[in-house]
Amino acid sequence: MKEEIWIEKYRPQKLADVVGQTEAIERLKSYVSTQNLPHLLFSGPPGVGKTATAVSIAKELFGEDWNENFTELNASDERGIDVVRTKIKNFAKTSPIGGADFKIIFLDEADALTSDAQSALRRTMERYTSNCRFILSCNYSSRIIEPIQSRCAVYRFRPLSGDAVRERCIYIAKQEGLDIAEDGLEAIMYVSGGDMRKAINALQAASMFDTVIHSDGIYRITATAHPEEIVELLETALSGNFLQARKMLDKLMVERGLSGEDVVGQVYRSLIEMDIPSKKLVHIMDTLGETDFRLTEGADERIQLDALLARLSYSNAE
Repeated sequence: MKEEIWIEKYRPQKLADVVGQTEAIERLKSYVSTQNLPHLLFSGPPGVGKTATAVSIAKELFGEDWNENFTELNASDERGIDVVRTKIKNFAKTSPIGGADFKIIFLDEADALTSDAQSALRRTMERYTSNCRFILSCNYSSRIIEPIQSRCAVYRFRPLSGDAVRERCIYIAKQEGLDIAEDGLEAIMYVSGGDMRKAINALQAASMFDTVIHSDGIYRITATAHPEEIVELLETALSGNFLQARKMLDKLMVERGLSGEDVVGQVYRSLIEMDIPSKKLVHIMDTLGETDFRLTEGADERIQLDALLARLSYSNAE
């Protein structure tokens, strides 16, 4: 048998299964209990339960007929006005099946829709409200035009807490016959950064190598440096020892396989937790932001990271 992907195997089947979004889920349950639903807009980072929540709503509202009354489109694949005029409109104008009062169209990554497509969608939402409800999901609600936002009840999904990630990973490990050491759990929480999908994928990947999950396995599988290594790198650079810091960076990028963006992201997280005077931290953050921007624009990552370490080392000499 093929190994099933755990993010699908343990995908929530009802609203009560969605973890870490207690406030939003409680309010959404009231819609299900009244068998009525406004248009909804789910906003938040990836892997926090937006899609799982939309599918759970459909399953609870429509029961066995949920597949016939629910359609999912990924707006990042089909972002033009034609998809609104054809696929969405054709589904919206047909009657619900199985005695349901309305159908649901779920538009994932709706912030990827062009402005023309969003304008056309606004009119479609208005016209077919009697037999169709829309659930839009996005990472940034600011990229959704105001007329659509005003037609929706907006729910903001937060990055998941460490406790929510821990609880779910312990449950999955128990189901799969795995043991997770405490340092392994800490590593999963650090690596995931509040993204449940990333946490479960890391757990499944590590389980391929051992039935006892330790932090080393998690960091190795996800090409992530131990937080202590990043702190040591920063302390070495800030002490003025540029060449030693550069050797440590070499080890992370060549031996561990970290990309420039990975290093910058971990440096940012470590800086916040280090005991650095406020004025100095402001200058470091400014420098880090400049490096991140240049990497995003396509600059050579090795040169930019060496330059970052050089600036940190130079700041000590001033």
